[in-house]
Amino acid sequence: MTSIAETRRRLVEALIEETRATLDAGDLDRARLDSIKQKLHALSEKKELWSETDYSGPGEGERQNRFLIGQESPVGISLYLNVMRPGKKIPPHNHTTWACIAAVEGVEHNTLYDRHDDGSVEGKADVRPREAVELKPGNALAMMSDDVHSVEIRGDEVIRHLHFYGRPLETLTQRLTFDLDAGTCRIMDIGVKTKA
Repeated sequence: MTSIAETRRRLVEALIEETRATLDAGDLDRARLDSIKQKLHALSEKKELWSETDYSGPGEGERQNRFLIGQESPVGISLYLNVMRPGKKIPPHNHTTWACIAAVEGVEHNTLYDRHDDGSVEGKADVRPREAVELKPGNALAMMSDDVHSVEIRGDEVIRHLHFYGRPLETLTQRLTFDLDAGTCRIMDIGVKTKA
């Protein structure tokens, strides 16, 4: 009988290999990214792979645990599991690589934004809300490298969501975070330390 860990390893490797094949087939556009998102969504529906037993929630006084689940290489496609408590907020930011998020358990409230300036003035940005997305089991979200979103965990439930990127978070040193009220932007810190 195959163990949960072995099943997870096999499915994650397949996701990464299929994603690489999709990316190598042509320029990344929203249609290709949507096909990657659908594969991630299918993996997120296998809830037994992402349990508290294998991936514990954040400790008292903490809001987030982030686990590296698998990656193509130290600079390649990377899959993470975020386990977040209510009260966790991540301000508007981009990723500088494509990103897909799929819900395993709980609701992650995302706001998507449009950038109305051309980015030509360093440190300045005109970013405005466009759409609210309740990311919960049964749906997923895909973003191109310049798309901007924010995250908030509300209610009283710890959430588990898969986050899938074109490059490891630890290499995304040019991500921007946006202050809507001030009309500014700056390089974003990585936040919590990733666990193996």
